[in-house]
Amino acid sequence: MFSQSIIRAGFMSVAFAASCAALPHAVAGEAGRIVFVTGEVQVASRAAVLDSAVQEGDQLTTGAQGYVYMKTVDGGFLILRPNSKARIIAYKVDVANPANTRVKLELLSGVARSISGQGVKLSRQNYRFNTPVAAIGVRGTDFIVSTDQQTSRIAVVSGGVVVSGFAGACRPEGGGPCEGAASRELFAGQPGMLLQVERGQNIPKLLNSPASNPDKIVPPRSDEPAGHAATTVPATPGTAVNLEAQKDSSKQIAKAAVANNANNNNNNSNNNNGNNGNSGVLPEPIVVVPVPVPEVPKGPEVIWGRWERIANTPPDPAVIERLSNPDYDQGYVLGAYAVRRQLANKLVLPTEGTASFALVSGEATLQRATGDALGATIGDASLKVDFGKKTFTTSMMVYSPETQMKVTGVGDVFPKGDLYNQAVSNSLIRGYLSGDKGTAATFIFKSRNDPNLTAEGITVWAR
Repeated sequence: MFSQSIIRAGFMSVAFAASCAALPHAVAGEAGRIVFVTGEVQVASRAAVLDSAVQEGDQLTTGAQGYVYMKTVDGGFLILRPNSKARIIAYKVDVANPANTRVKLELLSGVARSISGQGVKLSRQNYRFNTPVAAIGVRGTDFIVSTDQQTSRIAVVSGGVVVSGFAGACRPEGGGPCEGAASRELFAGQPGMLLQVERGQNIPKLLNSPASNPDKIVPPRSDEPAGHAATTVPATPGTAVNLEAQKDSSKQIAKAAVANNANNNNNNSNNNNGNNGNSGVLPEPIVVVPVPVPEVPKGPEVIWGRWERIANTPPDPAVIERLSNPDYDQGYVLGAYAVRRQLANKLVLPTEGTASFALVSGEATLQRATGDALGATIGDASLKVDFGKKTFTTSMMVYSPETQMKVTGVGDVFPKGDLYNQAVSNSLIRGYLSGDKGTAATFIFKSRNDPNLTAEGITVWAR
């Protein structure tokens, strides 16, 4: 199955899967609870109160100075900043059978941040975040949206999103992500990059516009949750949250951080930022404890693997555990495959010349629209990189016992070695150059050049 030498997926570990199994089922209709509120905030027609429940169908509204953090029943967050309106259309999480999960949120105006909970991460195909002009799906994600009735802009903090304007089969009343020729993806790791959708525009635009980032339009509070807060198992709905105990725990973490790194003097202040004039306290303040980065990376530069079930074949727990390694970046996910690069890696690429790569190993699946995914092999493969133009081209054949597909891709090489395209060819490709001056490559792909056939997989290359 998977190589033991090279390989985050959605991005889960064995411990994460175990915590999901322990998640309680939500009280019927309850989407989450208010864990922080300040300023003028309403839930439905009532003033928001700390630790009060938010039900499916409720609308959340913030005034000019209002902020509200709702912790969802599966441990995620919906955060509204000032002058914003959002609605919880549906929030049903079934951990035992993720196929039954249904999550649908709507930002009517203003700025919101959505951090995926465990239930969403297990059932991304059943998650939808609507704005007045766009449908947003997730890749296990933390993202920020600003919108009015004409224009929506989306920035990604971690993971990735798939975005489409409303047209054709992609309708506001639908559920799950809109994926197809008119959709576009955006992943973290590209500072300043946004996806923008305007009313009547089917295909989102990719913009390099830091000034248009939702964080610039309405800045976050300093105590806004970090994405990894969503991996904490939530309290049983209806039970009280022990805020004082969590504050004490946070202070201990902060002290440890200062002891480990004398330069990290801001951590202790993070525990107090939300206490002046606010009507609530964030129950899980996030204090980032810095981890020293080794000068020499340990382990492979790039790790990869299949983290999601294909047909009746579950993922290998050892692969999921490997993909959860905290020494690696957020990485990329396409379909059932994920790839991540070591944080300590400092790749220096050539500034000129071209290079051809040979396929070392790979695995793939081919799936018909009406059938199960079949294991496939990869052949007739080529990868060329133009270091001067910072581009790449690739081509391969994917074979199953029943059929075959040609996969091609053209994309960009980013300064740190990321291989990334916007599906101008027939495939999505995400991965990395690695090795000494980019002598190796690893990327995942997903191709739909045939309306009834999908190919996805992983390839490893060397020159």
